[in-house]
Amino acid sequence: MLEDIREKSQGLTAKIILGLIILTFAVAGVGSYTNSVDTSVATVNGEAISQQAFNKAYQAQRGRMAQQFGEMFDTLSNDASYMANFRQGVLDNLINEKLIDQNSEALAIRVSDLRLKETIREMPEFQVDGAFDNNRYLAIINQAGFFQSSDFRDYLRVEMTRRQLSQALIATEFSLPYQEKLQLALQNQTRDIRFATVSAEQFKATIELTDEEVNSYYLANQARFQNKEQVKVDYISLKVADLAKDINVTDDEVAIYYQENSTSYTEAAQRRISHILIEFNDENADDEAAKIQAQAVLTRLEQGEDFAALAKEVSNDTFSGENGGDLEWLEPGVMEDSFDEAALALNNVGDISQLVKTSFGYHVLKLTDYKEEVVQALADIQTELRIKLSNDQAQEKFFTLQQEMARISFEFPDSLEDAAAEVNVTIQTSPWLLRAGNTAPFDQAKAIEAAFSDIVLQDNMNSDLIEVNDDVAIVLRLNTFQKANVKPLTEVEAQIRDILVNQKATEKAQQTVDSLLADFNAGTDISTQLTALNSSFVSKEKVTRYSPEIDQSISRAAFVLPHPASGVISASSVALSNGDLALVEVRAIGVNEVAANPNLAQQQTSQLAQSAYQSFVNSLKVGAEITRKQVAEPEIGRASCRERV
Repeated sequence: MLEDIREKSQGLTAKIILGLIILTFAVAGVGSYTNSVDTSVATVNGEAISQQAFNKAYQAQRGRMAQQFGEMFDTLSNDASYMANFRQGVLDNLINEKLIDQNSEALAIRVSDLRLKETIREMPEFQVDGAFDNNRYLAIINQAGFFQSSDFRDYLRVEMTRRQLSQALIATEFSLPYQEKLQLALQNQTRDIRFATVSAEQFKATIELTDEEVNSYYLANQARFQNKEQVKVDYISLKVADLAKDINVTDDEVAIYYQENSTSYTEAAQRRISHILIEFNDENADDEAAKIQAQAVLTRLEQGEDFAALAKEVSNDTFSGENGGDLEWLEPGVMEDSFDEAALALNNVGDISQLVKTSFGYHVLKLTDYKEEVVQALADIQTELRIKLSNDQAQEKFFTLQQEMARISFEFPDSLEDAAAEVNVTIQTSPWLLRAGNTAPFDQAKAIEAAFSDIVLQDNMNSDLIEVNDDVAIVLRLNTFQKANVKPLTEVEAQIRDILVNQKATEKAQQTVDSLLADFNAGTDISTQLTALNSSFVSKEKVTRYSPEIDQSISRAAFVLPHPASGVISASSVALSNGDLALVEVRAIGVNEVAANPNLAQQQTSQLAQSAYQSFVNSLKVGAEITRKQVAEPEIGRASCRERV
């Protein structure tokens, strides 16, 4: 176990893995910290979707939503109905994926071992200096929760198979010209409208609430008025930046490093080369005719002909020939050795080489520009080097100390004091932590997962060492835990009364507008009634679908209404986002003449592809045996997997 800790302490941050694949790895549910029994949340054609897979998918999606919408999502997450739909959406996605996987298997769609290997080796996240690095690969997938390379390969194979099937479906979709023309006409349609808004605010004064109504709402919506579970933890934090402050790098150390790495601070001389190429023929790579022709070119240059003009005339490298033979600034190693040697031998701008033989043919080279070697003086970069050396030394010390911190906190799991003393840091106490929306270092999923884990909450032991990132590591233990609980009625009564008053006022406004609409459709002049409601018709001409000057609810309602006809009124009511109501009438239809949108075909094809994919998934559901269970909000924590020492 200790050895495992040491290995994990050397790993890279698991964030890197997030960019590797289409879906977040957590959805797959491979790799696990738990040894608890999984309970399926659904079965698809006899195959179970585990509670564990659901929990991981749920937490991954919740984290993405929290990051994207911030405080808005915190508000939404307090709505029990919204979160129930949210959980159902996660489960639906897992069911869809299972159906796709089963269909792929039935169609014998499978990614080969060779293709899988090539994909992994080509992933930039697993490369060092442009080449695949197996140690980096193992470290990254381990941090991501794939403790066996076979686990990651199995997961990636599934994802690639899903992608292969979906792309096959999408690639068959296309849009026809008449569809594009029709879509363009619809997009650019305008409507002349008029609308009248009825404020719900004016009805609030007439609303009377009973204590029974307030209490009934409270009892029916208790999930809406819950204090979320929260935890305070004590923790120790080891940071590279803090270690670097205490490291004194001497001038001698800086000078030695500079001398040992002088090439890193030297920009080699650069040559801009032009060339004329006379190629060998296809039958003879040593064609004497090519040499004779190249010699003739060289003779013409020696007689004073212009190099650029001659390159354009005779060079078989047509691309560079069009540019006077220019190959721009060349770095050694790009061309063959003989070419590089000849180029390096040209020291004065305007110098022309003798014939240079390569596998392509014979070349004549010309030096067109030259940049001298540039060496950064030690005095100019001394501060930079001192910072680098202090950070390098701090990083080395960090790796050593975090291993000690992991070891001691593990061996003495009932306190952080011994580990804190060993690495010379102070014990800190976090603010109240929720499962999302915390500040650093608890804004990282792995940190908050540890804070709510069974080891911390139930066993009251130190957590495992957590690598927040490459430069910060923490160990934490429980300070205080507060379970989720329903707020007392006295605390939320005012809030409930506001909710009910707003609801009832909107209902009255809706009833009023419905009555007005009935009179309006019957041909009655409702101007007087609107005036009594502090409202009147507002006319707008040539309204587009996304007109910024009016409420989007009104414009959406206007474009849903049928075209007006003689003797027939085209009108409806619509609820606005602020709780008010509006009566909307369409009076005329128009079309803006606009140029064709070159991206429209692609947009339409994308929409059709999405629709086709969803239709395909729906078709799989028709003949599938799917059972679902009621899913509650999952816990983040994991079961204890270690014993006390």
